[in-house]
Amino acid sequence: MLQLSHAALNPADLYLAEGRYPYPVNPPLPHVLGRDGVGTIVKVGDGVKNVVEGDRRIILRSDAGVFRWGTFAEQLSISADSLTPIPQGWSDEEASCASLVYAAGYRALTMWEPLKPQSVVLVTGASGGVGVATVQLAAAMGHIVVALSRNEEKQKRLRSLGAALTFNPENPGWPEELRDSLKSRGVDLAVDNIGGKLFPDVVAVMGEHGRISLVGELAGPVPNFDTGTLFSRRLRIGAMALGYSSPEETRKTWEELLKVMTEAGARPQIDQVFMFDQLHEAFERLTKGPMGKVLIRINP
Repeated sequence: MLQLSHAALNPADLYLAEGRYPYPVNPPLPHVLGRDGVGTIVKVGDGVKNVVEGDRRIILRSDAGVFRWGTFAEQLSISADSLTPIPQGWSDEEASCASLVYAAGYRALTMWEPLKPQSVVLVTGASGGVGVATVQLAAAMGHIVVALSRNEEKQKRLRSLGAALTFNPENPGWPEELRDSLKSRGVDLAVDNIGGKLFPDVVAVMGEHGRISLVGELAGPVPNFDTGTLFSRRLRIGAMALGYSSPEETRKTWEELLKVMTEAGARPQIDQVFMFDQLHEAFERLTKGPMGKVLIRINP
């Protein structure tokens, strides 16, 4: 049993609450949302090894908040296989919001064959949780990062986190500006968190044999997409889904990405922390497009 101190919000929580989850998930009601969190172990079941009461632990990607009650609660019953120590020097706030978004970003970057050094990586929705994580990880891995964000202040923050180039996706000329900046070189890998009407522009800036990792669909369905635009450059599109990973695969992903972050000195980025009784306000903040992660403080 874990006594939670902080938990983080994710767009997937909102999708599930609104019945917009991308694949069938029908937990029995009432249901408690929440996938990320950090807390103290207050009770250990018979036969459980590697954890003891009093340990502080992060929750890795698991079925919490999806098929079983999640982290928007004071206490959570969860398998010890889904817990991991807090990285040295991290605050509770940082620890509570990292496991899902950084795992998603890392998988999106590594789900294809390895990228060559100094590959061009485009990140849409770059100021959101997964977007920020992907920008940091791609930069730490030595790639040229292009980040899309509608807000100039957020673009500045993204450059401080490792983005080499930033553009406003609402500017119709951004694809041409990107090509000019890259001297007509195309994007090697795009991590798309948005979908919607932006997706054809993402396809348009891809280079030969480019790959597109689909992570989210914040802008909804893609309208009037011409699949013929994929053929001449032999582009590939694939969906990243953490939910199908085993606990062993999830832990391996976490250990690999944590090594990348530690070597680069990267830390989770927090937008705002709300109190537990402000959960509705926290979701409102999430829908407005935060810079990094939105958290709730449960048991400080």
